[in-house]
Amino acid sequence: MLDSYARRLIDPPLNRAGQIIAAKGLTADGVTLIGLGLGLVAALLIALGLPALALVFLLASRIADGLDGAVARATHKTDFGGYLDIAADFLFYGMIPLGFVLADPSANGVAGAFLLASFYFNGTSFLGFAILAEKHGHVTTAQGQKSLYYSNGLLEGTETIVFFVILCLFPASFATLAWVFGTLCFATAALRIWGAYQTFKGPNS
Repeated sequence: MLDSYARRLIDPPLNRAGQIIAAKGLTADGVTLIGLGLGLVAALLIALGLPALALVFLLASRIADGLDGAVARATHKTDFGGYLDIAADFLFYGMIPLGFVLADPSANGVAGAFLLASFYFNGTSFLGFAILAEKHGHVTTAQGQKSLYYSNGLLEGTETIVFFVILCLFPASFATLAWVFGTLCFATAALRIWGAYQTFKGPNS
């Protein structure tokens, strides 16, 4: 819901930084992998009971996630780069909740499983919509220039990062927050499926 507004603010400085990084020879895929590595470190620190320190790596990871696209735009975009980016994002999104579950399985296990199930459903609805949109030639740039179609929703990347930040700041509230956010993820996926029905139900949609 907030991604299109966030992109207007962050894209100009990210594009400038991307041009500098590209000029130094670092590839977009390399930046993607660096961002993933930072995100995995954040998940590990959460699992070790250090969420405040993890927050530093989490935010650095998301900055890198924004920079890889900027580097690609400054050089050249590839289909594999877009594929690697979305795969790294989904791994990151799953590992952060897993870190909280591992930190306190008895308190966070059930809520964490519910949250991960909601991520799985929401991610499937997102990727399925992207496949249909590509098939029908639909294009969107609301979330910036992407390698695949980004359908909007109640919860998007910006909301998820804000959620992760709140979890790191208030780890004792993980279970409550996970139930609430997971419910909203299920609602987002359901609304996206309804949107897909409205968009693609006809033979030539």
